[in-house]
Amino acid sequence: MLRYPGMGLPGPPAAYDPPVPEHASPLLPSGETLAGELAETWGATVHVCTSLTPNCWARPTDCPGWTVHDILAHMVGTESQLLGRPVPDPGGEPMPPYVRNPIGEANERWVRSRRRVPGEELLAEFEEVTAARLDRLRRMPDEELSAPSWTPAGPGTYRDLMVIRVFDCWVHEQDIRRALGHPGHLSGPAAERSLDQVQRAMPYVVAKKAAAPEGTKVVFEIRGPTERRFGVEVMGGRGRPAADLHHPTATVLAEFEPFMALAAGRWPPGPALSDGRVAVQGDLALGKAVVDQLDFVI
Repeated sequence: MLRYPGMGLPGPPAAYDPPVPEHASPLLPSGETLAGELAETWGATVHVCTSLTPNCWARPTDCPGWTVHDILAHMVGTESQLLGRPVPDPGGEPMPPYVRNPIGEANERWVRSRRRVPGEELLAEFEEVTAARLDRLRRMPDEELSAPSWTPAGPGTYRDLMVIRVFDCWVHEQDIRRALGHPGHLSGPAAERSLDQVQRAMPYVVAKKAAAPEGTKVVFEIRGPTERRFGVEVMGGRGRPAADLHHPTATVLAEFEPFMALAAGRWPPGPALSDGRVAVQGDLALGKAVVDQLDFVI
């Protein structure tokens, strides 16, 4: 379950939300582009969940208290809400301790409401709901995409919310893959868009969560199927994208998959540091502090 206070979706405070990463196109993504990225990760999720046995559906994931079946039920719920469908009745059972806010409670209602639904029926519902969402998004005019909207990162546009949906759905696809032992889909447009979202959060992580001192610079070198190099500097007490990547105070070197799992709060940092999938150079104390604080979602 995502761990940033408020919604269950990624969202560093707006004060630490930097501009679009320099590598990205200055053009805002169209509804067709976002629909394509969502279709990519939703299709991959369907593929990996097809023909699962009951034992596979019941496998625990990195989200506390949730199985593979529960993750898919949560995804059905979020997309159903975006279609305007009502949240299920909560019933009388108390919420588990990992539910900490109203959005978490809404998420749990969808999960509970589907627990007795066989996996193949849940997968069919997921395909129906996501097909309806894609149809709506592809037909949405630009003025609706650009309309003001609530987002987990604060006020934004509906387009901003859909960008976050790509990240959230790709992260949950990876939750399912790890639980099933079927790694994959670690490159392509949805993975790149998801890394964009993590990159946008790193000024918040470095300056606020890791409390990096004034004037420091942290460079991130991401290796693997999806690669990127970017930096964050602390100026005026705030984190911002680094103007250049020379002479960093600390460097975080990470393979793409563990970096994304750490940023999503799925894994503790210790094992990734000890087995070398994540490493730090330069100011080791600062680099480790950043790695320890990478997670920014709820």
